[in-house]
Amino acid sequence: MPLFLSYLSLLGPKRALAPYFMPREPFKWKKVFQYLLQGLLILAPLAITIYSIYWIISTVDNWLPIFREPVKDIDGKTIGHKVKNYGLGFVVILVTIVSIGYLSTFFIKSRLFNLFDSWLEKTPGVKFIYSSVRDFFGAFAGEKKKFNSAVLANAFSSDVWVVGFITDEEMEKFDLGADHVSVYVPQSYHWAGQLFILPREKVKKIDNISSGEAMKYAVTGGVVDMAAEKTMN
Repeated sequence: MPLFLSYLSLLGPKRALAPYFMPREPFKWKKVFQYLLQGLLILAPLAITIYSIYWIISTVDNWLPIFREPVKDIDGKTIGHKVKNYGLGFVVILVTIVSIGYLSTFFIKSRLFNLFDSWLEKTPGVKFIYSSVRDFFGAFAGEKKKFNSAVLANAFSSDVWVVGFITDEEMEKFDLGADHVSVYVPQSYHWAGQLFILPREKVKKIDNISSGEAMKYAVTGGVVDMAAEKTMN
């Protein structure tokens, strides 16, 4: 008797034949779809992040002509540009921006920068664009940050609250006095938002989380896990 059959005989008839008579799980497309979603859940954020970084660096590189070269067709006509020395233009612009930010905290801010700022403020046509963009970016960073006071705003009904940020503590300019505040409410998965002017009693300050965490919670539609964020930080 061969060695393999001798081994099966020692196991006994039931155990020897068990692998051949065990019921096999039927093939299910639902499982395949579940694995597909699980794979997308893992790969999609990674792929989008990598592509976003690639797109940002390529776009910034294209701003500097010395870091791009023309792409020509068979007739010698320029149909576009491609980046050469990938990432170098991004580094140059990044270092330039950081240097300007560093220098602006010293002598440039007090003289040259203020002169340039006041000149643009008085230029017709340019004034509206420049001041609007400057104040918009200043609301997120710098000494005049506006989105640092997160609140829950009762904007629609007594049982509905939205996450917002107080951007103005007095409404005298609108003849509403100190009893009202302006609250900016960001939209989920969007850069847009809405401004509400509400009575103070309809606004509750958020103390349990930071303004940055509140903004992330609002922009992501509430899907971000605050407990996990605090653990990672």
